[in-house]
Amino acid sequence: MLSPSASYLCIDYMIAAIIQARTSSTRLHNKVFADIEGSPLISHVVDRVSRSRLIEKIIIATTKNSHDDTLEEYAINNNIAVFRGDENDVLLRFFGAAKQYDVTTIARITADDPFKDPQVIDLVIRSFLDYRVDFAYNNHPPTFPEGLDVEVFSYEALAQAVRDSFNAFEREHVTQYFYRNPNRFKQINVSNFENLSDLRWTIDSQEDLDMAREVYSKLYQNGEIFYMRDILKLLKRYPHIANINKDVKRSALYNK
Repeated sequence: MLSPSASYLCIDYMIAAIIQARTSSTRLHNKVFADIEGSPLISHVVDRVSRSRLIEKIIIATTKNSHDDTLEEYAINNNIAVFRGDENDVLLRFFGAAKQYDVTTIARITADDPFKDPQVIDLVIRSFLDYRVDFAYNNHPPTFPEGLDVEVFSYEALAQAVRDSFNAFEREHVTQYFYRNPNRFKQINVSNFENLSDLRWTIDSQEDLDMAREVYSKLYQNGEIFYMRDILKLLKRYPHIANINKDVKRSALYNK
């Protein structure tokens, strides 16, 4: 059982959200630029992450492939830091981004989650800092809706994974080396007070996108964001919305 540390406020941290993004999704091509209430998905993700009180920098980590030039252009045009690396070795891509921008603490964010909640992000970051762990997360086991996943880890842990992992699956999925080696990395799971892991709030199919657009049409106001609690209230009032994508097959990685 981990015990909280002393206040972390005196420690010099550079906390950054690294958003992994690419345009070559096989199931829903170019979904990062899918329109939701007049703005692309990636813009909503960036906006929601930017509302975190603890994240100091946002970095879009995309690939070197030419079809991802549009993501680099988007980042530059919107004054967002960008790093381009290997498409399949996402672990190395994260390391390159963290190293280039002198990041000490990384919050891993995926670009296909339109409901990322800054309060949940900060909850996991605070747990990482308070408990002085190498790795903090809220999805192992999952208790938050799928799509509110947050993983926070240190630059040192990331460097160790890059150095020691030779498994293609681990290199592609960034944090799997941490999960598979709990004796090497101090880690903690942050649980929700209620298990809501049956809810699907990510985008991997047209049904997922339709569901997200329906939620945004009712809750989104330009310049403001809505939170997990607001979506839950909406789904209670309009239960049919959650049914739009309830039959979409989930990632086996999430179920594990």
